[in-house]
Amino acid sequence: MASAAAAASSAPTIWLTGQGLGGRSTRLPFHWRNKKMEQRKTGGRISAKFDLKPPPYPLNALEPHMSKDTLEFHWGKHHRAYVDNLNKQIVGTELGDGKSLEDVVIASYNKGDLLPAFNNAAQAWNHDFFWESMKPGGGGKPSGELLGLIERDFGSFEKFLEEFKAAAATQFGSGWAWLVSAPYY
Repeated sequence: MASAAAAASSAPTIWLTGQGLGGRSTRLPFHWRNKKMEQRKTGGRISAKFDLKPPPYPLNALEPHMSKDTLEFHWGKHHRAYVDNLNKQIVGTELGDGKSLEDVVIASYNKGDLLPAFNNAAQAWNHDFFWESMKPGGGGKPSGELLGLIERDFGSFEKFLEEFKAAAATQFGSGWAWLVSAPYY
């Protein structure tokens, strides 16, 4: 976590957060962009319907790190199931009334008293962010300001990797851990 000296700095502070909501984060850094609004046949209410958007690259673009079959299965089965289940859970509720996915995650988190839609909403958001966070030929050690902030707040890039892996390993299921940068702490 950020040291007192780092917190006093005017540079952004970064930290690890699990499930996109842990740590000290109050806002999620990424917005679900493909939300389709549709008129429900019964009543006149507008309901949110979230679509499974494809990764921003061909399904074989991450090979050899992630095979086309792995990506196709993970995106086409797991991610799709979270989106489909979320859509079923929010029909006819205030969570389905035109909210963004980010708003559904925050509302269903319900100050720690999780509503049934939370897990599917959070998993849909995490998967969408996951696909957006990778790119063909990407990865490796960062440079510039990001590397400087990591070294300042974690001591070294290697120490960051250790803490990042530990953060993911301690999350439910396969674990989600994000490196988050915020302008102020």
